Amino acid sequence: MAQAERQTVPDVLRERAELVRTALQECLTAPDEPSRDVYEAMRYMVLGGGKKLRPTLVLLAAEACGGSIEAAMPAACAVEMIHTYSLIHDDLPAMDDDDLRHGRPSCHKQFGEAMAVLAGDGLLTEAFHVLATQVQDAETSRRLAAELSHAAGAVGMVGGQAADLKAQRDGGDERLLSIIHRRKTACLIEASTVMGAVSAGAGRHLERSLRACGMHLGLAFQIADDVLDASASTEALGKTAGKDAAAGKLTYVGLLGLDAACTRARAEADRAVDALSVFGHEADPLRDIARFVAERTF
Repeated sequence: MAQAERQTVPDVLRERAELVRTALQECLTAPDEPSRDVYEAMRYMVLGGGKKLRPTLVLLAAEACGGSIEAAMPAACAVEMIHTYSLIHDDLPAMDDDDLRHGRPSCHKQFGEAMAVLAGDGLLTEAFHVLATQVQDAETSRRLAAELSHAAGAVGMVGGQAADLKAQRDGGDERLLSIIHRRKTACLIEASTVMGAVSAGAGRHLERSLRACGMHLGLAFQIADDVLDASASTEALGKTAGKDAAAGKLTYVGLLGLDAACTRARAEADRAVDALSVFGHEADPLRDIARFVAERTF
């Protein structure tokens, strides 16, 4: 029997993003009147745009391991909540100070700085509530929470942000930049692929493969993001372009130049694809996304 025609990456992202948005709407319904304002700010950011790459990776990794979208959806929602909280806080004046996110006013511009901080805090906490209450198997819930908290915490995303701020003040080299990208961006993308495997009850050998894939894919994504910040327009990005150079940020474009940064992104994407050698065609959507991430124009 001929293999079914593969979906394009934009179609894969669009289809999974719609499923994730529906699930997030159900998760983020204000339980009472006093909570309504903070839930409005949370929903504004979570549902307002973005490719939903990370939760899509959770779902695709689970499917590659023979699991179901339904079983992986709590992990997908939790990952997107954590990612969105990080964007809200990243846009604050004390951090990257950006007025735009996904082509709309950022959370603090729309609701004020105090409410933006609270919305981020709410999403961070709600992510673990979802894992605790919507994942039926206790051991799976524990493993998912451990993976996500490690990726998002002081040795992961938060630590990467701290190192990024320090590098803006003190400068740095390629070794430090690799650490920043690994922690600030790649850790959560790595966690996304691993959480898909855990949700599917996959064996450790598949989990190891998906961990390596996620790590390299995350690095490819962040290097490509550096490239886009230097070469794309604000309209294409949905956020302010050229901010990295203006802020004196440490980036691969700044260290190596635009062409070498593009080459590095493609090399990391190739490593992500190579890490999936233990899988057959069931992992093709992940392979396609890895290549897409390195070549994307938005």
